[in-house]
Amino acid sequence: MEIVLITGMSGSGKSVALHALEDAGFYCVDNLPPELLQSFVVLEQQHQAQRVAIAMDVRSATSLPLVPKQLDALRVQGVSINLLFLDAATDTLVRRYSETRRKHPLSQPHSAHGQQEAHHALVEAIELERELLGTLRELSHVIDSSAIRPAQLQGYVKELIASPATQLTLVFESFAFKRGVPSDADFVFDVRMLPNPHYEPALRNLTGRDAPVQEFLREQPAVQRMQQHITAFLDAWLDSLVHDHRSYVTVAIGCTGGQHRSVYLVEQLAAHYQQQRITLKRHRELALAPGAPG
Repeated sequence: MEIVLITGMSGSGKSVALHALEDAGFYCVDNLPPELLQSFVVLEQQHQAQRVAIAMDVRSATSLPLVPKQLDALRVQGVSINLLFLDAATDTLVRRYSETRRKHPLSQPHSAHGQQEAHHALVEAIELERELLGTLRELSHVIDSSAIRPAQLQGYVKELIASPATQLTLVFESFAFKRGVPSDADFVFDVRMLPNPHYEPALRNLTGRDAPVQEFLREQPAVQRMQQHITAFLDAWLDSLVHDHRSYVTVAIGCTGGQHRSVYLVEQLAAHYQQQRITLKRHRELALAPGAPG
């Protein structure tokens, strides 16, 4: 049996992730109390279920500490466990709650209805939730949904689940510093000091996936040196991560606009490592309008 356990911050996209897994053929259960996890798995095994996705959240806060030991027991029984944690920046979560007018599950009633007090109470609830979910976050592969659309999130989840959990998967992600560093990154490399195709009129509206931009960057000694340094760093540490039983490692490459330099390096690094490891590529900013510097 293969189980995907989805946890994460309220408003970060757990429902979107669960729908993606349902589309991929998983039997999905939302908000399963941790106390029922092992008995639920036994029941599904009796029904000969092969792929099950379970979502848990902070509404089960008092029993969430039970989960790590339960997962260890299931692994001993031969169950394949894949842990995904959906996260987002606090200001993003506040905005999403404001747009939907939903109440956070940890929100406490407050005496006044002032906007400032409500905002403060929501931020406090979010930070408390982060603290309660901290242990599960450490055990999981984290997906930062702050700057991606629901369709992108669905694609990320399907790609990850398609990768064998028993092997290390390298995730290379390009991003723009001006839109924030992805919180799911294990390693972050800043390439803003490299020559920028944005200032070449013929290249400005292209991306690092286009041949003219690739040719321009390939001819820059600094770009080649950066690529060699990143490769040398990863080669020095990837085996240690495998021995630490890591299933996923996310390497984020950032430039100013996430269009040229970071995209080029992600493409090159993914092409290099796909010969020896399972690799995935993400380009967070390519959905933006063309012309962003970087």
